[in-house]
Amino acid sequence: MFHSITIIISLAALFGYFNHKFLRLPTTIGLMIMALITAGIMVVVQEVNNDLFLTVCQIVEDINFKEVLLDVMLSFLLFAGALHTNLKALLGERKSVITFATLGVVISTMVIGTLLFFGLQLIGYPIEYIYCLLFGALISPTDPIAVLAIFKEAKVNKSLELKVSGESLFNDGIGVVIFLTIYMIAKDGVAHFEYTETLKLFAEEAIGGVIYGLVLGYVGYRMLKSVEDAPKIEVLITVALAMGGYTLASLIHVSGPLAMVVAGLLLGSKLESCVFSESSRQHIDLFWELLDELLNAILFVLIGLEVLVLSFENHYLWAGILGIVVVLMGRVVSVALPMVFLKGIESKRKTGTVMVWGGLRGGISVALALSISNEIPHRELIVCITYIVVVFSIIVQGMTIKKLVNKLGLVEGS
Repeated sequence: MFHSITIIISLAALFGYFNHKFLRLPTTIGLMIMALITAGIMVVVQEVNNDLFLTVCQIVEDINFKEVLLDVMLSFLLFAGALHTNLKALLGERKSVITFATLGVVISTMVIGTLLFFGLQLIGYPIEYIYCLLFGALISPTDPIAVLAIFKEAKVNKSLELKVSGESLFNDGIGVVIFLTIYMIAKDGVAHFEYTETLKLFAEEAIGGVIYGLVLGYVGYRMLKSVEDAPKIEVLITVALAMGGYTLASLIHVSGPLAMVVAGLLLGSKLESCVFSESSRQHIDLFWELLDELLNAILFVLIGLEVLVLSFENHYLWAGILGIVVVLMGRVVSVALPMVFLKGIESKRKTGTVMVWGGLRGGISVALALSISNEIPHRELIVCITYIVVVFSIIVQGMTIKKLVNKLGLVEGS
């Protein structure tokens, strides 16, 4: 495992160097493109040296993408993203954020699942409706890691950035509950489905996660305040909060992602106030900024290389293209409908356009797809469609969002 991680980090550093010197693309996109190119080269090398190809595939497989992202990296990435988000400004967008993170995800799941069901029938690869809904649930939450990284480089208008980033930070809780509910129905059948269990799961995961995050953030704040004269210890405490807090969340059955977001937002708001010294703020901000950049680099290299361990069949490509269209249509509906009931949003058409195109999917969707048991029918098809949608989202949407924002005049300061 150590050797595999060493190779991935070394590749991330090498790709980052070449991207900075030659490609000049946004870091996350550049790293992922180079990882995909490397994977393509390895497929060609397979014809000449199959042993080398199998070795590289084994390295990628040894780093279990689902476990690495969901159990290790996600806590750090969400905590870092929330820590650098302005809580006061985010509260000003609370109606939009809550609406899109809840109602938007539900609408998106239903629309995407339904359109995919009929679309696959049209192209001659029909699957049961419940598995289409399962795909809709795992692909509907926008990825906070991809969104925060790319929107930061696009210099989007602050109000709009907060809407999209805030939605992406909070919609994981709803998305996971919907995914788990549909997953249980797919495994056990509708006859075993109980609404009370779903409500209980939502209460435990989402509401419990928010309450636990508030407690965690407050305890962390009091601890940091008590050792303000030791910035290095403060940094260590924040690391313990992210790691220990996330691990404990899984043990008490509350949403770890939501807890990390809430705790990070609370601590970030305290750091921005005059409560802490400048030295404390600099140490904590610099550490989490560097860690965020490092983990993002590793994550997007892993996403690119993951193609080596996926089983692709010819019809999966057509299903993937259909998936791209369906996901974009689902995003249009899930943004447009809630926006009808929201007041105070300036330039709804422009804002809606950027929210649709900037609703990026990323590693979380891939990890959820990979978490599906091999016993579930059509698992490989769902995983491959998810991967194709994610690659399109990060590369095509991610590379063009800055141009779209500039064209619509929604850049920062406009």
